[in-house]
Amino acid sequence: MKKLTFICILIGSCICPIVQAETITVSVVRITDGDMLVVLDSNKIQHKIRLMGIDAPEKKQAYGKRSKDNLSTLVAGRYVVVEYDRRDRYKHIPGKIMLSGKDMNLEQVASGMAWHYKEYQDEQSRADQLMYSEAEVDARNAKRGLWYDPEPIPPWEYRKLKKPEY
Repeated sequence: MKKLTFICILIGSCICPIVQAETITVSVVRITDGDMLVVLDSNKIQHKIRLMGIDAPEKKQAYGKRSKDNLSTLVAGRYVVVEYDRRDRYKHIPGKIMLSGKDMNLEQVASGMAWHYKEYQDEQSRADQLMYSEAEVDARNAKRGLWYDPEPIPPWEYRKLKKPEY
């Protein structure tokens, strides 16, 4: 399976258009939840970073605190590199968080603390789409994190259930 993934990544990188991502090195000052953090750049300007390609449980949702705690263990108080190419409609930066060459977004999925957010996977490279998807399947099969629950509710479904009706 790993060999097939590598071949798909290699082929995908050859035929997919390359989007030039910008990078910024920042200090992580606060973890909002399992897929959002607040950082300071070298000019002491604060930015909200949404971890691209993933969706973590909401704060009041099952595994919400554990997801936030896991992300905190990974990056809180550290300098990270954020790869990004835009801001979203909320002025957040959807980005890939890199620490010592490791993808922290992928780590959240692999540890069972977030879903690969397939609705927005077009934001990702084909290689990342494949790796995140495979990491989710591996976490699910190993019953890691939220996958210990036999029927975890995805955050996008949870948000629909909690949306107030007018």
